[in-house]
Amino acid sequence: MSAIGIGQAVILGVVEGVTEFLPVSSTGHLKITEGLMGIPVDDKAVVAFTAVIQVGAIAAVLVYFFKDIVRIVSAWGRGLANREERYHHDYKFAWWVIYATVPIVVVGLAAKPLIEGPLASLWVVAGSLIVGSGLMWAADRMGRHKRGEDDTSLRDAMLVGSSQILALLFPGFSRSGATMSTGLILDLERVAATRLSFFLGIPALTGAGLYELKDAVGAGVDTTPLVVGTGVSFVVAYASIAWLLKFVAKHSFNAFVAYRIVIGILLFGLLGTGVLNA
Repeated sequence: MSAIGIGQAVILGVVEGVTEFLPVSSTGHLKITEGLMGIPVDDKAVVAFTAVIQVGAIAAVLVYFFKDIVRIVSAWGRGLANREERYHHDYKFAWWVIYATVPIVVVGLAAKPLIEGPLASLWVVAGSLIVGSGLMWAADRMGRHKRGEDDTSLRDAMLVGSSQILALLFPGFSRSGATMSTGLILDLERVAATRLSFFLGIPALTGAGLYELKDAVGAGVDTTPLVVGTGVSFVVAYASIAWLLKFVAKHSFNAFVAYRIVIGILLFGLLGTGVLNA
């Protein structure tokens, strides 16, 4: 029998869509939601389902940034065929995204048993939510917010891309939170750091979703909940992306920091009182 029903898939799709690109930890919110609905967070089918519905959110990024992606991919293709085109920033940026994805792929494959086992605990999620908040708060104040998207370098891409490992190993830390914070520490503007986070998340999250697809179906998750959850996450994520880019253009990350701390403390309370099972 499927571990997740259609109604649960809709709820999880909404949670995924809202939180995937906000620096609040989509994995953490999904695990909390699964726990409240009585879904075992360490069930292989549930872990796989969570990874697959992320593809819906990634599809939203592909649609939202379609023109940018076409521009970058086109520049990369021209550069492969013409040496003179290889000095173009978009050509180099395409390679940087590829290079920056390698660390998280290597760690993801090597640490898969830990990621799906001990590190999937809600205790880890609660602690990571609070610790990650500290990093975001410090990064927002350390960064000078003076560098734009065209000023990014291979070093920026590698450091920001590698920071995704924090969220991979410690669910609750937030992939978006880790990458945006790293971008701010590197003095990128908030919008530039946010856009870089989006672009670097495309190959990593798409690859994770496709890799887990066979396991999700094989582990007992019906196709219908998968399709429903993925579709819902796409629609909600598209709206979330549009809102986030407008928000960071005029505001700091303080609201996200405060929210994460509250959720982390609440989760510790629910776990400590036995309301939720870790």
